[in-house]
Amino acid sequence: MAEQLNDRENSGLADKLMQYLPARFRPGAAVVPVVRLSGVIGAVTPLRPGMTLAGVARVLERAFSYRNAKAVALVINSPGGSPVQSRQIYLRIKQLAAEKKLPVLVFVEDVAASGGYMIACAGDEIFCDPSSILGSIGVVGGSFGFQEAIRRIGIERRLYTSGAHKAMLDPFLPENPDDVAKLKALQREIHQIFIALVKDSRGARLKGADDVLFTGEYWAGETSIALGLADGIGDLRSTLRARFGEKVLTPVIAQPSGLLSGLLGRKSPGAGQLSAMESMAGLPDELISAIETRAIWAKFGF
Repeated sequence: MAEQLNDRENSGLADKLMQYLPARFRPGAAVVPVVRLSGVIGAVTPLRPGMTLAGVARVLERAFSYRNAKAVALVINSPGGSPVQSRQIYLRIKQLAAEKKLPVLVFVEDVAASGGYMIACAGDEIFCDPSSILGSIGVVGGSFGFQEAIRRIGIERRLYTSGAHKAMLDPFLPENPDDVAKLKALQREIHQIFIALVKDSRGARLKGADDVLFTGEYWAGETSIALGLADGIGDLRSTLRARFGEKVLTPVIAQPSGLLSGLLGRKSPGAGQLSAMESMAGLPDELISAIETRAIWAKFGF
């Protein structure tokens, strides 16, 4: 009888002590770390940093190393951008998932288009809202032609190169059909890499024909599911609770900020005045960057 009382007392004491432990350390606690991947990919300027592998690598590694993690959730809201940075982020997610043997669940907010959709393909499953936009599996490039404008205001273009194609697609020179043909060939090559990645990631789940899926077109949530670009309608909270239980923990893994970010090297101490001067000098570039970023989002109605 005394032994039973001692056992009950010890059990009660253990339960009380367990309450003071962080939830993720309690036995049986299901944890799904959440990483948000938002914004234009690779559009990096001093005042407008875009999403790059260098910027998200540390956060991804923390999420996949989280104690008691049952999966990793990615919340994506991106209209795309650099195909190189998109693919590098995709590969890092796939590598970490394989190393840690963790499933990856992707939740699309407003947009996962172009490079944003490429990153989403790193997930084992893709969930979206009925109004989410997915797809845009293609490659786009653009420029302006200023040769008539500078002629009208009396500016003479002087350009010196070594290499027949070094000034290819210069916006201050008339468009050269050969240069355009070379650009389109490059775009086709990159497009094929994108198509292969989607086919490898989505496999038999893809339901549409190539001349539908890979034209650069994009679709809302329900149509995306019908085409096999996504797996279901679902928000992060409801989906994770249904899969891992009502008490599932979903800590958001974010970039360090404030003093900690400075110690980790995101800010250079003592460089305030230099940074300010560089920012002022770069204002025209920042304006162009802001316009380009706005144009990329506007393509999808945002």
